[in-house]
Amino acid sequence: MFRIRTSQLFRQLVRHQSTDSSLILEKSINRVQLLGRVGQDPVMRQVEGRNPVTIFSMATNEMWRSGEVENSPADVSQKTTWHRVSIFKPGLRDVAYQYVKKGSRVLVEGKLDYGEYVDKNNVRRQATTIIADNIIFLSDNLRGRDQ
Repeated sequence: MFRIRTSQLFRQLVRHQSTDSSLILEKSINRVQLLGRVGQDPVMRQVEGRNPVTIFSMATNEMWRSGEVENSPADVSQKTTWHRVSIFKPGLRDVAYQYVKKGSRVLVEGKLDYGEYVDKNNVRRQATTIIADNIIFLSDNLRGRDQ
């Protein structure tokens, strides 16, 4: 009985039923955390009529052993994945532009965004971007661009 009531209460908290009984909106999560190193100094771009955005690339590494011998360094494989990070949040955008630099170790929290664009050769391309809403600086050697 308690389990059923808890389940019903949980569904009521997560779901919102509109006036149209066929439409049920459920809460969902789009959350990403990346821990890695910055691949290039950030750039700030602004399209006319829109807010500026700070953009940088970030690398994450995955390591695994490919053999049965445990302490052999020759059996360790590594894969690097590159991510595009965009920051629209006004205060964070400016701090990231000033203090993030190539090689900095950072923790980025945000959400995934998928989009399309047309390149210079008029070819439609897809892009995956991390829209950051928080950055934790883990490197000791932070310096502003003015120094």
